[in-house]
Amino acid sequence: MNSSLIKEFLSKVISKVKAKEAHNLIEKELVDHLQELSLSYQQKQLSKEDAEKKAIQEMGNPYTLGESLNKVHQPKMDWFLIVLFLAIAAIGFVPLIYGEPRIINATSSFVIKQLIGYLISITVIIGIIKLDYRKLKNGWTFFYGIGLMLQLCTVLFGVTVNGSKSWLAIFGVGVDMTLVTLFFYFLAWTGIFSKMHVFNSWLKQGALVILFWLPISIYLIFPSYMVMLLYFLCLAVMFAFSNVHRKLAIKLVAVNLIASLCFISIMLVSSQGYFMDRLLGFLHPNSDPYGEGYMYLLLKDAFLQAGWFGHGLEQELTLHTIVNTHTDFAFPYLVSTLGWAFGIALCTVLLAFISRLSINAFKTKDRYGRLLVIGGATLFTVPTIYNILMGVGIVPIIGISIPFISYGVSIIVVYTVILGLILSVYRRKDMVVETW
Repeated sequence: MNSSLIKEFLSKVISKVKAKEAHNLIEKELVDHLQELSLSYQQKQLSKEDAEKKAIQEMGNPYTLGESLNKVHQPKMDWFLIVLFLAIAAIGFVPLIYGEPRIINATSSFVIKQLIGYLISITVIIGIIKLDYRKLKNGWTFFYGIGLMLQLCTVLFGVTVNGSKSWLAIFGVGVDMTLVTLFFYFLAWTGIFSKMHVFNSWLKQGALVILFWLPISIYLIFPSYMVMLLYFLCLAVMFAFSNVHRKLAIKLVAVNLIASLCFISIMLVSSQGYFMDRLLGFLHPNSDPYGEGYMYLLLKDAFLQAGWFGHGLEQELTLHTIVNTHTDFAFPYLVSTLGWAFGIALCTVLLAFISRLSINAFKTKDRYGRLLVIGGATLFTVPTIYNILMGVGIVPIIGISIPFISYGVSIIVVYTVILGLILSVYRRKDMVVETW
């Protein structure tokens, strides 16, 4: 189907389609359809040239067809997802303004930094939406190398904050490198999972196992258990949807399961009872009310006193004795001040946001794009759900924030970039060739 007639017809059709990224998809679809028509006419004893002419004739006016295809294959924008993002971001300013009254000048400082973070993020997100995400697919070695290099730099030159050596000063600005490195590893593994057929030898499969566990080992040095959890679950979910060959999947799951058991055993032994003390504090807070169980009892008391409409933003609350009401404990603060009615509404908005992200994964025919959205949705879902469950006392307390609600410039920038990539996939869902 490479005749001059076909090429001329395709050229006329494509000339009416403004989205250049959709040209390959349209050409493929038209060529397949023309080939099918041509073969059907050749079976009726027409020559190949006459069959092609007849097929082109049946397709109709190329310019009219091009205009119709232009309407179908236009860039799309998920405005509902953007509105949800803006609503969540706006709610995030409430704990900043009212949640930390004990810190002198904290309110103005936090709000200004948060605003700067969003200004940077909005600029970045516009650029990323316009970027063709498929150009990132073959850069997995580069992204993995950047992530590993930044991890090692943090180990060597990082600053310890809250017991974790996870911050690095870049041009005088403190950056949470655990989230930054997690982002680069997320990009790297999305590329790897989109081409798992390449890893067809024992040597390459062994390399995959090493590549998987190396970042976790370094996160343990920091330590950053929250990011370790996010990394593990993000990759596990993407792997489940990677369409990997069943035999290879079984081998990799078996090896990593054994490695996980060994890793957990080493952590428990080396922690010298730290994890057991934390677990006992979670399970039996009353047994240590001024130690490991203190926060659980304080949170429980705050939720019990909240009522449907809370105590108001200006009132002194029991929760004000809890630090980090603008970060890890933003959700308990919002429920205590604004009530369970607001808490339920907030959970509904967050659930709608997560659901929308997840649904978008299955709107694209591109394997890489789908994995990108699935991994990104996981990175939003895990900390959001865990933080809420942690706040109400269902799971143990760890340092984990809700994206866009908890304070932090690093977390805002990283998660808005991920959101930008998801919107980039959605934008091109009708302009990509099926690769699943």
